[in-house]
Amino acid sequence: MKKTLRTFAAALLLGSTLLSSCTSTRSRTATETADLIVYNGTVYTVNDNFDKAEAFAVKDGKILAVGTTEEIRQKYNATEELDAHGKAIYPGFNDAHAHFYRYGLSLQSADLVGTESFKEVVRKVTEQREKYPDTEWITGRGWDQNDWAVKEFPAKDTLDALFPNTPIILTRVDGHAAIVNQKALDLAGITTATKMVGGLVEEEKGKMTGILIDNAIDLVTAKIPEATEEEQRQALQAAQENCFAVGITSLADAGLDKSTADLMDAMHKSGDLQMRVYVMLNPTKANLDHYLKNGIYKTDRLNVRSFKIYGDGALGSRGAALLKPYEDKAGHYGFLLATEKEFRDIAATLAKSDFQMNTHAIGDSTNRLLLDIYGEVLGGKNDKRWRIEHSQIVNPDDMAKYGKYNIVPSVQPTHATSDMYWAGDRLGKDRIAHAYPFKELLQQNGWLPLGSDFPVEHINPLYTFHAAVARQDAKNWPDAGFQMENSLTREEALRGMTIWAAKAAFEENEKGTIETGKFADFVILEDDLMTVATEKMRNLQVLYTYLNGKQVYKK
Repeated sequence: MKKTLRTFAAALLLGSTLLSSCTSTRSRTATETADLIVYNGTVYTVNDNFDKAEAFAVKDGKILAVGTTEEIRQKYNATEELDAHGKAIYPGFNDAHAHFYRYGLSLQSADLVGTESFKEVVRKVTEQREKYPDTEWITGRGWDQNDWAVKEFPAKDTLDALFPNTPIILTRVDGHAAIVNQKALDLAGITTATKMVGGLVEEEKGKMTGILIDNAIDLVTAKIPEATEEEQRQALQAAQENCFAVGITSLADAGLDKSTADLMDAMHKSGDLQMRVYVMLNPTKANLDHYLKNGIYKTDRLNVRSFKIYGDGALGSRGAALLKPYEDKAGHYGFLLATEKEFRDIAATLAKSDFQMNTHAIGDSTNRLLLDIYGEVLGGKNDKRWRIEHSQIVNPDDMAKYGKYNIVPSVQPTHATSDMYWAGDRLGKDRIAHAYPFKELLQQNGWLPLGSDFPVEHINPLYTFHAAVARQDAKNWPDAGFQMENSLTREEALRGMTIWAAKAAFEENEKGTIETGKFADFVILEDDLMTVATEKMRNLQVLYTYLNGKQVYKK
């Protein structure tokens, strides 16, 4: 009994050393009221001077004042107080490039991330079928043949044998390649004679392998029934829950239609969705017609002000368009996903509006083409904040164009640490030196938004931080980091996933720092990203996430 009491007392003592929230009953000489006071913290404001503070007050969802614990508690009374016990506090993390809605939907499909062979992929797909035996389609996402012992694209034979009557589509981790079975090919009307711009139906000895690259995938996905509204709502809420758990309070969703933006807006207004979302629209005729006529749509939680254009494919599937052939595939350059004329036409159209043009560009050929098209349309210095999403391989002759035309490179640091094992095989020794050049890109305009591209990469923004700073993988390899001349400092990385991500969406005056007048979005970690050993960065736990001064996650 004594041991039980001692154990209980120890647990209480441990709990008291963690964050505590309570209703304020202390009588002070405070003259002003607030809804929340957070005090005794190590507050990284991420303001222009990168100042630290101890406390801040919140009222009506916004930061009311920032200062020392004594200053804030002497001036304000609050209905709720939070003693941070010295823990590190940061602005809410903002993922500058993600696929929030698609990630939510993917939670309902087979998770193939981390599979070590196609045999394991098949096993997971079989388990998924047993779990959901009545679904019309079997879907999955996340395989990467570069993680397998045999680093070649798989073939559909096993899927055909196991599932002859159920269509299957399993998308590669980057979303730019997929393997489908014969049933899916038949439903989509795909044969060896099928040709298209920006896509490829892989063949071997005159037979389709089941591998589809880029635009060829769309022929199959067009046949998949749309998710019901209830399924869409569940997807958004599930994605939000996981985001809040890792400290994300804002993000950019790259590639949505008006219907999904409208659903998000309705869910924001009903309170069913809280996540702040910056939308990049798909450049469909319907989306262009509506938004170019009606203009930007902006609320406190939804910002529809850009179009996502797809320049090329991915390096892993050899769809990225290169200036010279792939090192590991003679005569193959990759390909653009549209014609040069189409890129020029959409740029000219968007230049007449207030919408940003945000273009996916991986290969050095694609980056060169889009930088030149942007430059022709923008004409020089400007504040249009047109973006190149990924900016992954940039020829040195093109780097200065970012600064010359104020083009915003939007990058995902974990792409570098996921690709570093094999990217050199694709590019060769000379070109790999100009891949994932984050520091050089930062120097062009003096700021650089950071994202993850989840679910292509892991959702956790601390992985982004670690990859940017240490240029290492989850096992802290390589010891000296990958091409460390392009690593970012801790301050730069934190700015990239807070204020610079906000700036890339024209939202720097409302969020991204802990300053008076901004939304009270913040995250509290168990240890300090600015001082903790690099090998511990990825595993830090989020203790609390707050949005609009309200707790949305507690560990």
